[in-house]
Amino acid sequence: MEMILREKDANEWVYRGEGAANLVLAYTGSSPTFIGKVMRIRKCPRNGAEGMCMRSPSALTALERLLWKDVDELISSSDNEIACQLFAHHVMKPLLGPKYVDAGMLVEVPREFLELVEKNVIRQRPAWRVDNARVDMHRGSVLLMSDHSVFTHGNLGSSPCISVEIKPKCGFIPLSRFISEGTAIKRRITRFQMHQALKLHQGEISLLSKYNPLDLFSGSKERIYKAIKDLFTTPQNNFRVFMNGSLIFGGLGGGAEDTNFGIAKAFENALKSVIQADNGLCTENLLTLVAEAVKKSGVLDRLLDVQKLDNVDIEGAIHAYYDITRQQCIICRELSEEQLKRYTSLHSASLDESLRIVKDYLIAATAKDCSFMICFRQRKAGDSGSGSICSNIYLESTKQTFDFKVYFIDLDLKRMSKMEEYYELDKKIVSCYEEMIKMDQGINSQTCKPLKLRTEF
Repeated sequence: MEMILREKDANEWVYRGEGAANLVLAYTGSSPTFIGKVMRIRKCPRNGAEGMCMRSPSALTALERLLWKDVDELISSSDNEIACQLFAHHVMKPLLGPKYVDAGMLVEVPREFLELVEKNVIRQRPAWRVDNARVDMHRGSVLLMSDHSVFTHGNLGSSPCISVEIKPKCGFIPLSRFISEGTAIKRRITRFQMHQALKLHQGEISLLSKYNPLDLFSGSKERIYKAIKDLFTTPQNNFRVFMNGSLIFGGLGGGAEDTNFGIAKAFENALKSVIQADNGLCTENLLTLVAEAVKKSGVLDRLLDVQKLDNVDIEGAIHAYYDITRQQCIICRELSEEQLKRYTSLHSASLDESLRIVKDYLIAATAKDCSFMICFRQRKAGDSGSGSICSNIYLESTKQTFDFKVYFIDLDLKRMSKMEEYYELDKKIVSCYEEMIKMDQGINSQTCKPLKLRTEF
């Protein structure tokens, strides 16, 4: 960490958004070092003990160091933020492709900088986010990355940049033989769709999304377009759009409300400076542009390959986890002798095989939860493009050529200690979805068709 940010620098960073674990700030000052950069700052829960926010002596537990023993830099990291950056660089970057991953760099910050940042952004944050978490004042560093919602500042010129952030979620149906009879519905219904039922029940969303990740990952131009349009209709926390780095569609700190007439009209008007289409057709053309870029880039093929490293499902990986931790498998305790046979091969596997299963599951979990950003800028006549980082698309309907670039973001290390939590959440998601099916009288139980949109549970 060669650069240091001081308290006086805090006013030059503005709120861009946040997820469950991090705040994201964008730079608005004039320093060449930070122009075109965003900063990610760790949060910690407000209801937790003070010790939960303290920096641990080692970023990884002893078992995690065993799990990641092949990545020397990772197991020697001394802080969780450092571990996450090294994980993105040494594990996810080779898997997803160096061209599409920016692991960022760590920058040292004093507590005074973090305190002032928290004070500056608190009014922009959603109230429920503020209630749940605050800036972790015990961090000595923040993660600095390029702002992938814009092109390089020096080449921006007069052409506006528009970028779309998508959280695609899991793009395949699991077929693992370790999925039990009681959860066999996972072999027919996507995880995203089932999770929608739980989110509706818990009040996190007001409407079930029509989005199907299988459409986005299909490789079919028509199905990809349908997926993008469905995301636009119910963006939740899966779809956001930026103009020159400023949010123009979607939620800043989490889920967004469903797209109504007013939202759609405002968005259509905002696109007029970028999409040269007749009034009322700018949004449709942007969604087409995004769909074509997704297909042409091929990034979702890469992402799907990494997601499919999870080939045993959490119902298999949890058994390997208990073998690694040398705990009695509490799952097997509740099974009949006949049911136990399904998991015999897992419990008789070598330690190295158990480690591989859990490691692959956690890598896949990162790939299922990450996002990607596609940034577009119209190419002017005589412009030769923006170098090797960009591809281009000709949008036939508007006679425009756009340079575009794609980057994956939110490639955080998933912690081994969360394995039991993942297992319990999986059961809860399946149970809630099946309960909703029973309550929906319009569903034909023989065909397992997707649920109709509804606003009550």
